[in-house]
Amino acid sequence: MSVMQITDPPASSMSILLDSLPDPSVPEGVCPRRARQQIDLLLLAIEALDLGGSEALLAAAKELGLQGVIKNRVALWRLRATNPLRRNSQRRPLTLTEAKAMVLIICHLARRLTVLVRQLLIVYEQLLEKQLSPDHHLRLSNYLERFRAHFRSRMNPKRAAVTAYTTDDAALNELALSLLGQLLFCTGTAGTQRLWSSLFDGDVA
Repeated sequence: MSVMQITDPPASSMSILLDSLPDPSVPEGVCPRRARQQIDLLLLAIEALDLGGSEALLAAAKELGLQGVIKNRVALWRLRATNPLRRNSQRRPLTLTEAKAMVLIICHLARRLTVLVRQLLIVYEQLLEKQLSPDHHLRLSNYLERFRAHFRSRMNPKRAAVTAYTTDDAALNELALSLLGQLLFCTGTAGTQRLWSSLFDGDVA
């Protein structure tokens, strides 16, 4: 392990990162419902890939110099709880600045996971061709199991959008796999900007 001291990025770097994502024309300058849901689900997928949970997300916030937006674990929870599907959802809005910070974290961690994500998607396609279930590959099976557990423990089963997943493992597996595809999507050229834009498709005035 390196003992070299890591210094915090200058405050100006946060502004540069946030300014790299344009402000969409949305009502009242806050994130629409679909964007809030998608951001939280992508973070859920990253956690299911066994990165040490919220610790990895907080570490990424520090590496990117985003502590001014995401100060600690409680602040991160409050931002994610703006997802209306959560058990303890918060009625507070998610500002564009807060959403940008979380998108930057998603893409930062997704790039680190590029190899793993691509491997899991390739394995899934191979299993489909052989008409085999994901249970035939340990790492893929573990990811799907963790995602299902995270989703069901954190989302409100009384919400119509969640009810369908309560007992349907296949449907939840499909969601987990689609999120892997989105994570891979945001690792390519201009991936952060592309993910950011995709969150507002159909919502921009």
